Amino acid sequence: MKSKQSFSNTRSEVITPYGGKLENLMVESGQFNKIEKNNLKKLNCSDRNACDIELLVIGAFSPLKGFMKRADYQSVVERNRTTSGMLFGLPIVMDTDREDLSVGEKVLLQYKNQYLAVLTIEEKWEPDKVKEAKGCYGTTSLEHPAVRMIAMERKKFYLGGTIEGLELPKRIFPCKTPLQVRKELPPNQDVVAFQCRNPIHRAHYELFTQSLNAKNVSSDAVVLVHPTCGPTQEDDIPGAIRFQTYEKLAEEVANPRIRWAYLPYSMHMAGPREALQHMIIRRNYGCSHFIIGRDMAGCKSVLTGKDFYGPYDAQNFAKECCNELEMQTVPSLNLVYTEEEGYVTADHAESCGLKIKKLSGTQFRQMLREKQDIPEWFAFKSVVEVLRDG
Repeated sequence: MKSKQSFSNTRSEVITPYGGKLENLMVESGQFNKIEKNNLKKLNCSDRNACDIELLVIGAFSPLKGFMKRADYQSVVERNRTTSGMLFGLPIVMDTDREDLSVGEKVLLQYKNQYLAVLTIEEKWEPDKVKEAKGCYGTTSLEHPAVRMIAMERKKFYLGGTIEGLELPKRIFPCKTPLQVRKELPPNQDVVAFQCRNPIHRAHYELFTQSLNAKNVSSDAVVLVHPTCGPTQEDDIPGAIRFQTYEKLAEEVANPRIRWAYLPYSMHMAGPREALQHMIIRRNYGCSHFIIGRDMAGCKSVLTGKDFYGPYDAQNFAKECCNELEMQTVPSLNLVYTEEEGYVTADHAESCGLKIKKLSGTQFRQMLREKQDIPEWFAFKSVVEVLRDG
């Protein structure tokens, strides 16, 4: 393992992928016709499955070369590591109810009208989903969206084995591969990743642009704004609309220190485990730093209002993993908008007695519905326009 020097400001190239190699699981184009003629069994994929397949094929889940087999699955559930000792936040598995699928078979993974990949089934088992929920999400409550997902959406069996990519899912928003993003990044500068699953408002923009001034970030660093556009919580804005807000905002701000890309990832709201998962993915996309927000990927009970994770659980867990990942974390600033000085930290506003202006998400949505003017200190005009149309 490299020392901390490996991610210092003197790095002369983009950070290496996790495990040392960016996996590319796509087969030659001529292989498709050959496979199609073999009349393989076909397995329909969910939206979440399709995201996992895409991220495996393009190397975003490097060093994985397919869906985890049982031993790796259990190891990740129990200790967030594969059996080889590699860190991994959440298990990557293919699920099915099909009794007719057997170990040793090859199956075509079908998503809508596309054949995405061929899976060679190396193992098939019935998982302990209660243990998976407790290990990965810290709870067995069906109020947690991922616990509800594995209990009610994922099927009876899990399949593990290598995959061969045939085609990437056709999406209305383009998702660059890790290789494509890496080619666009400056080779000798820090790259700070900003993860989100919601439209970007003024506070978000101030957050990730001000992160470039953090003490552990080089003065010539860039930020990769890398929102997830796959399935997320039921009450979140759909990915297609979020994508439009990002495109409009990129045109509006035109900041040369910002890079934009979109991630076909399915959110689990897994708090600390999800923070680790996102860091591994962003390292594969070439990022050396990762912004960790307060209660990142957190969620709460709708009955009690209690959070499933502590406000700093994700930040603390990420710090424990960052040396091994050869990445650095950038804590999310608690920014507020003040009448006197604009966006400043909450501590600064309190110490100086500044007047803070607030607008809740509920108020914002109500103002959108009623077509009221949204203050520009809260949201960009371009983003508001897209949300109103959507």
